[in-house]
Amino acid sequence: MDLKELTVPLKLEDIDFRVQSINKGGYARILAYKDARVDMKRLDEVCGPGYWERKHESVNGVMYCSVGIWNESIKQFVYKQDAGTESQTEAEKGAASDSFKRACFNWGIGRELYDYPSIDVKLEADEFIIDAQGRAKATYKLQISKWKWHIETNDKGEVVILGARDLNGKLRFIYKQEKEEVDELGK
Repeated sequence: MDLKELTVPLKLEDIDFRVQSINKGGYARILAYKDARVDMKRLDEVCGPGYWERKHESVNGVMYCSVGIWNESIKQFVYKQDAGTESQTEAEKGAASDSFKRACFNWGIGRELYDYPSIDVKLEADEFIIDAQGRAKATYKLQISKWKWHIETNDKGEVVILGARDLNGKLRFIYKQEKEEVDELGK
């Protein structure tokens, strides 16, 4: 088992995109993320289904997850741990899932997502509203998860091009690392 394989950048089909926030001016900050199934699949592929485990514990009301991988040379599991936060739908389940995903980041799974460029998208007028409390919120017309995303990385796994087209094929976001920056990476 080569644990470096845990850090291989995720494929585009393993990455999801969701709205993190919307400001009153109609700009949405989009977040690239992975779900727990991606982590479980990667751990199964690299370590084998019987050679990793997860444990959850609550410490002072905070959910922690420890992900252990079997180390054959010392004949025991080696763990990495992190805390999670509640989700807006199911608090306890969300905290467990979040702590698991964060512990897997510690093993290197999907860590490149932290280095993605900021994804800020100007929304169409029918894709958001300002609610009675003055907060901007997405409408059902905003379907980020159904957009067609495109990504290109360099040999280090760094994003050099990231783009998205909406359901109508309209280009909604594009990030291109400047040619000079790309050339600098090779030096």
